[in-house]
Amino acid sequence: MSLQPYRPQDCEAVLEVWQRAATIAHSFLPADHFAQERIAIATQYLPVAETWVYEHQGHIVGFVSLVNDEGSSEVGGLFVAPAWQGRGLGRALMDHAVALKGALTVAVFEQNAMGRGFYDRYGFRETGRSHHDDTGLTLVQMQYPFPRSPDQPE
Repeated sequence: MSLQPYRPQDCEAVLEVWQRAATIAHSFLPADHFAQERIAIATQYLPVAETWVYEHQGHIVGFVSLVNDEGSSEVGGLFVAPAWQGRGLGRALMDHAVALKGALTVAVFEQNAMGRGFYDRYGFRETGRSHHDDTGLTLVQMQYPFPRSPDQPE
């Protein structure tokens, strides 16, 4: 297993990991959403994101994409191939992202119990909610590390 920076020739493999993982985590979304999103990921998101891939025997089995947004770093996507989930790859990818960027934000669909559970276990906490324009669904905004209030013990 090795963690590598994304290369343009990784695009199809990354999209395959995304497609397999996203259809499970986002089973509440209509099928046509995935076709449109796949094109947007390849043409709009991957070219501007800082993406890291996990490879096993030459095959990409997970990735994390980071986007700098208004002075902060956002997790634009974190996906692990279903056969590799539960083996610590998501945590390893997130550990790498935190090591690179420090504080992170992420927006997760409210209905995405898998994603919200992962981020919650990692230490992200909800900071707000917003409306996803393309689907009309609610996004949960989360932040890591969650800022402590002045009266909260360390």
